[in-house]
Amino acid sequence: MALFSVNNLSMSFGGPKLLDSISFQIEPGQRVCLVGRNGEGKSTLLRLLSGDLTPDSGDIARSVGLTVARLSQKVPEELTGTVYEVVTQGLGEVGRHIAEHHKALESGDMDRLAEAQTALSDACGWEALSDVDAAISRLALNPNQNFEDLSGGLKRRALLARALVGNPDVLLLDEPTNHLDIDSIAWLEDFLLRHVRTLIFITHDRMFLRRIATRIIELDRGKLADWSCDYDTFLERKEALLASEEKSWAEFDKKLAREEVWVRQGVKARRTRNEGRVRELKKLREERARRRERTGTATIIVQDAERSGKLVVEAKGVSHYWGDGHLAGATPVFKDLDLSIMRGDKLGLIGPNGAGKTTLIQVLLGRIKPTTGIVRLGTNLEVAYFDQHREELDPNKSVRESVAEGSDQVTINGHVRHVMGYLKDFLFSSDRANSPVRVLSGGERNRLLLARLFTRPSNVLVMDEPTNDLDAETLELLEDRLMEYPGTLILVSHDRAFLNNVVTSTLVFEGDGVVAEYVGGYDDWLRQRPAPTESSTTYASSKPLLVKQPAQVTAPTSPTPSSTSKPRKLSFKEQREKEALATELAEFPARIEALETEIAKTTERLADPELYKKAPKVMTATRNELVALEEELEQAFARWEEAEARLNELNASA
Repeated sequence: MALFSVNNLSMSFGGPKLLDSISFQIEPGQRVCLVGRNGEGKSTLLRLLSGDLTPDSGDIARSVGLTVARLSQKVPEELTGTVYEVVTQGLGEVGRHIAEHHKALESGDMDRLAEAQTALSDACGWEALSDVDAAISRLALNPNQNFEDLSGGLKRRALLARALVGNPDVLLLDEPTNHLDIDSIAWLEDFLLRHVRTLIFITHDRMFLRRIATRIIELDRGKLADWSCDYDTFLERKEALLASEEKSWAEFDKKLAREEVWVRQGVKARRTRNEGRVRELKKLREERARRRERTGTATIIVQDAERSGKLVVEAKGVSHYWGDGHLAGATPVFKDLDLSIMRGDKLGLIGPNGAGKTTLIQVLLGRIKPTTGIVRLGTNLEVAYFDQHREELDPNKSVRESVAEGSDQVTINGHVRHVMGYLKDFLFSSDRANSPVRVLSGGERNRLLLARLFTRPSNVLVMDEPTNDLDAETLELLEDRLMEYPGTLILVSHDRAFLNNVVTSTLVFEGDGVVAEYVGGYDDWLRQRPAPTESSTTYASSKPLLVKQPAQVTAPTSPTPSSTSKPRKLSFKEQREKEALATELAEFPARIEALETEIAKTTERLADPELYKKAPKVMTATRNELVALEEELEQAFARWEEAEARLNELNASA
């Protein structure tokens, strides 16, 4: 039997219908992800399903006795008490026993504790208590802190913990990964897969979506499309559907244009008026008027400043401590860090919330003096900084004032543009551009901050959590622009797919002040990191993970030579191969540097306006040359990795 049956549901807030006569069912055991552009009504649909909102028309039938818990993007203002008390509120009577047990434990009152334990046993609440403690611990919450004193992000974490431990029949989650670090997201994924049977959620974290969702419901221009497939298959089918829609619309528009020409022909062109054809034309006009065009894709242009020096930042023996500095027993943010950031590097930072990622960036940029060590900055640096806390946005200013500072124009790559046209590139309508910042949604605030950031030329771009609340299409566009960015990028993000697609190296906070550098993005770090041991305190193992780790692959049992036996001698052919590989590997750095130099020169030629005054074939040849060079560079990196792996294989067998 269906848990939810939604029939002809419609909802509007004064403008076009957010939901236009949609119908669907939710069956037990399904994990449904709602996808769609920002503002398409995903959060509204969750509120309707939870009963917090009444639809304009249509109905939602719920199975008898159905329990539902919802995590919203907005934090209720009426909640009070400690974090532990708020989290246990979702458990009813058992929750009160658990909260009383926690108070008794904290006070040390043994008589009170014994009574609480008896009550908890009678209510069969020990498993629920374990879930509460695990959720609070894994979401890095202080159980005794007053809920009212928490930041907005920590309040959402507490509400997420409350929703998770309530054990509802259906769990509704609106952007649950916002404000969570990678370790907490991994724990949440595992918790949902193991403990939550039926789930409806909204997320823009593509890796989270891929792992959790078994069904995808898309909201687009008021309509609903149901996809019983994985996310990658959905993307392929959606692209094909949009192409088919565009083709159908183009044919419709051609037919309408022909009929408009016919109806305007003079009397001499026809003897009688075909009234049936006129009525058909009126129907075509009405159908065209009802068409809802798809919201355009944001147009993001990152302004480039003059090139910086080859060296951007060099850190030698740099340490930084919380508090007054390098005191006995002081906790290090990081210590003994040696790092060189070169022009064009794209560096990602991974670590738990509060580990000091933002502090490290401030030290590397010379804005905070390190406790020990030396930080040397390169020449001609133009830094643009994306602030995760959005402190630069005045909530009382309008959107256009926040970007243009009272002017009507902005200058982008030397071209003067009207601020309204520029904001339209970031999907702000005229009405929205004149609205105050305080009424914007989270996704709109992020787009506004990006619009403001990219009005400034830069050759060093620092982005601290830029992906929160952005829809998938805007995320992918931002990825493309950052990959094309010729300057240096320093990126803090908990979006694993974003890190994989953008960064070329990663700094990981591994605990006890250790910050280690790895080549590649998040998945590359997982492959390269040392295996955790009981005594290790790395970021990945600093807390007891509940996430299933991939099993270690063991070789088949077979007789192995003892440690005293002689190693196998390489054959003549293998020895020659080893020497050739060593020579080839030694030549790779110079070869890659030469290719990168040629790519930079070709890119500069393409950016020269004089090129476009020449014959078209000259421009085409230059573009083809750039494509060929980039392909050659990609092949060089692939061959480097292949040769290195083979050489390691030969060394291991010798």
